[in-house]
Amino acid sequence: MPPSTEAPTTALGDARIITAAEFVFLPVAGADPTARTTVATPVSPAAGATHVTLHIVRVAAGESYTPEHSAAEENTVVVYSGTGTAAVGGNSRPVERGSAAYAPTGQALVLSADGAGMTAYVWRTPLAGAPVGGAPVLHSSLWDDTTQLRGFGGTGQIEATERRATMNFVFWPGNGSSRLCLHCGIQQPGETFSVHLHPDSDEAFIAFEGVGQMYLRDRWIDVSAGDVLYASPGVLHGARNPHTGSTARRFVTCGGPSPYDPALYSAAGYSSQVR
Repeated sequence: MPPSTEAPTTALGDARIITAAEFVFLPVAGADPTARTTVATPVSPAAGATHVTLHIVRVAAGESYTPEHSAAEENTVVVYSGTGTAAVGGNSRPVERGSAAYAPTGQALVLSADGAGMTAYVWRTPLAGAPVGGAPVLHSSLWDDTTQLRGFGGTGQIEATERRATMNFVFWPGNGSSRLCLHCGIQQPGETFSVHLHPDSDEAFIAFEGVGQMYLRDRWIDVSAGDVLYASPGVLHGARNPHTGSTARRFVTCGGPSPYDPALYSAAGYSSQVR
């Protein structure tokens, strides 16, 4: 009997932090049995998520990966390590650590790794009647600071700190994202992205760089690069870098609510109308 490609699911409940050490990597379902690419799925409806699936994909050197049903949903991807290309429909770009791509409905995402292999985090959600962007941005980077949220005070349940982190809006309604978004929180030493909740959205975001803390339900929890936070609608969450001093480094997170939460764009002074 061939090995199972169905990963065991760990119940998420209404919120959970899944450490990178907990990921279970298995062959891609339906792939060539000689393929070496593997995938872990810590967040999915099968585990209790409401709207979103999150894969961590290890694309083997010389191989390619496409999320199942990619063209029928929205996908976003962030390259965590390695190099290769990301193709959205017929638009292909070289990618490296920190590169990001957005695949709107109707255009499949294809990740291809070069000789070093590539690890990527891939978010998936169905459109469910969301408006379609006219000319969405397909390729970007976590470090794109064209559109930002600064000085966010949270949603009021937890007192905001004075030193507030900055968030880059990488994919959002203003550049054509219909339902999924991708934001990058940059917490410099001593900074916090204030605690908040999303009334109608799942939150799935990752620790991309450094060490820091994520707030979940009612407490701060230590995390490190690669770890994942899941919060269902209405659950408080946030991120902070409690480290200071000469050796402290920035703590970077990325991901976002699905469907996107208009309140974040309103707080930055932007419209949430899909363009």
